[in-house]
Amino acid sequence: MERLCKLHGWKLPESPRQVFDSVLFNNEIDILTLRWNELYPYITHFVLLESNSTFTSIPKPLLFLGNRHQFRFIEPRLTYGLIGGRFKKGENPFVEEAYQRVALDQLLRIAGIEDDDLLIMSDVDEIPSAHTINLLRWCDDIPPVIHLQLRNYLYSFEYHIDNKSWRASVHRYKSGKTKYAHYRQAEVILSDAGWHCSFCFRYISEFIFKMKAYSHTDRVRFSHYLNPKRIQDIICKGADLFDMIPEEYTFKEIIGKMGPIPHSYSAVHLPAYLLNNADKYKYLLPGNCKTESG
Repeated sequence: MERLCKLHGWKLPESPRQVFDSVLFNNEIDILTLRWNELYPYITHFVLLESNSTFTSIPKPLLFLGNRHQFRFIEPRLTYGLIGGRFKKGENPFVEEAYQRVALDQLLRIAGIEDDDLLIMSDVDEIPSAHTINLLRWCDDIPPVIHLQLRNYLYSFEYHIDNKSWRASVHRYKSGKTKYAHYRQAEVILSDAGWHCSFCFRYISEFIFKMKAYSHTDRVRFSHYLNPKRIQDIICKGADLFDMIPEEYTFKEIIGKMGPIPHSYSAVHLPAYLLNNADKYKYLLPGNCKTESG
């Protein structure tokens, strides 16, 4: 590890830092399973906040609470919190999202985070790789905030979009200053640091729920967007659920991404737990776009 730290211009401390992984949970049970198994060896404490409301004020079941028995392996290191939604119809979804992120800040303090501990800030589906977190916990002089460049996938690990997912970040915690957020907070990014698998669900019903609960719910412009057959066809084509043009900044990039995402048939450099349990999670691997009933 000393050699790896030195290659990044960092030093090796006498002992590794504590690492806290904190997430706001919606309904991604399978992706959470992959995430926590990937990170388990290097996380000191897992922190999860769950609400009975989506960001768009839709009531939702407490799915993590109902499936908590599946995560017994991290139970001794888990701080779990519940927060009631405010259910203010018509409010900007980002207001509810900010409200829940403030509550997550409070839950982190309850979990016992201290100055200079590492804090991972990312959505459940933004999965840092184990080697990334092990590197950062072992190296001294790392930046106070570092963003993670993640491989960007849609629907499964068959549809690789690009390597431009960057909102996930790791912070050296500082009391009174570190606030949970999901936007650009630093100028430094660590390359090839994990995976972002967006809309990676087992069941069509989960796609429909996410589309309704999404902070960008205005993208569901027509009711037929939620038709199960349409959604299944879109998934297998690697097309856009909302019939939108790619979110890019130049015409060259937009044109380059017009049309369906090319299929990928590689199953290397993916979360280890996924590859070791391929039969259970085959819907996330190339060649298995047909979703299960449920």
